[in-house]
Amino acid sequence: MARVIFYSKPGCQGGTKQKVLLTAAGHEVIPYNLLTEPWTVERLRSFFGDRPVAEWFNRSSPKVKSGEVVPEKIDAETALVLMLREPLLIRRPLLEIGDRREVGFDVEKIDAWIGLKPVDESLQEISENLMKQDLQACTHSHGHKHQNPQGGSNHGHGSQQHQKQGNCNH
Repeated sequence: MARVIFYSKPGCQGGTKQKVLLTAAGHEVIPYNLLTEPWTVERLRSFFGDRPVAEWFNRSSPKVKSGEVVPEKIDAETALVLMLREPLLIRRPLLEIGDRREVGFDVEKIDAWIGLKPVDESLQEISENLMKQDLQACTHSHGHKHQNPQGGSNHGHGSQQHQKQGNCNH
């Protein structure tokens, strides 16, 4: 079984499901807070491989959703600078196993890489259910918006500070 270094945002429902799936398959998951990790350009860049720059971005981040950041119009150098400044822009999770690094949670790719078959029959149903879900998408979209005290939408989380603390799924 693999030792998975797992960079995500604390409190992210999608990240929690991803970790459960990895753990059920017998992998050791070592979680790190992607938002507080001391990233360097070189280290962060190593997770993206040969993916197009647009695939490096978290599509659920507020700046991408608002159109302030348009991933398709940004070069690699600019993308990395923006991500170091604002880690919410980084697509999650970042995975490190041995000397290989990846971004995102493509179930088929990860299954082929390290295996996602549950190690115990009692975990079979949970694993099968999770594998049927889109584990790359933000699970925060629930079809309605809440108003914050300042009048904008924050999906019921109270403030930007709350979001930065990691309890919001973006």
